[in-house]
Amino acid sequence: MRPNRHLVIFAKAPVLGQVKRRLAGGIGAVAALRFYRSTLTGLIRRVGRDRRWNCWLAVTPDRLARPGQSWSHGLPVLPQGTGDLGARMARVPRRLPPGPAVIIGSDIPAIESAHVARAFVLLNRHDAVFGPAADGGYWLVGLHNRRLPFRLFSKVRWSTADALADTLAGLPSRWRIACCDNLHDIDDADGLAAWRNRSPAMKKASPAGVRPL
Repeated sequence: MRPNRHLVIFAKAPVLGQVKRRLAGGIGAVAALRFYRSTLTGLIRRVGRDRRWNCWLAVTPDRLARPGQSWSHGLPVLPQGTGDLGARMARVPRRLPPGPAVIIGSDIPAIESAHVARAFVLLNRHDAVFGPAADGGYWLVGLHNRRLPFRLFSKVRWSTADALADTLAGLPSRWRIACCDNLHDIDDADGLAAWRNRSPAMKKASPAGVRPL
């Protein structure tokens, strides 16, 4: 029997010059694309086939949300739609079959299946769960009830140190909220260097070659 839990990976299609622009400013657009594509591939490999949940890839731009893309690795692909990140996060879960949903970003190399599993466990007794990021944002949001009003994330200052605090402030006061693991996303060259220092095995890693779209 298929699980009724849904994991959604939010991703940008790996197009040269369109992903990890801040990182590209420090290491170049081709290297940033190579890093992003390698990170996305690794994430799908670690969490995409776990039988405890169904995994979906929510992609922007919509025109590249097509089945059969080499970088989707066979996952079902959904378009994120228009609007800011909050509008897209509120929209995509509504398109899924019944069951709790967890959304994760695609630029956090440390995500493992165990992190996702803990989030689903917390959703058994909470209305929402968040995975805080070191920069004040969050890399994971899990929702027990997926039919959220689109305005829920409307006052969030995305890509700032206030993103998580703004989101929490906008949630209904009656909701039971939990936080899981604190992980680091990688937005720029300094973040990449810090991640490599925390992960010595990565210092020698060479991401696979990239064919730009």
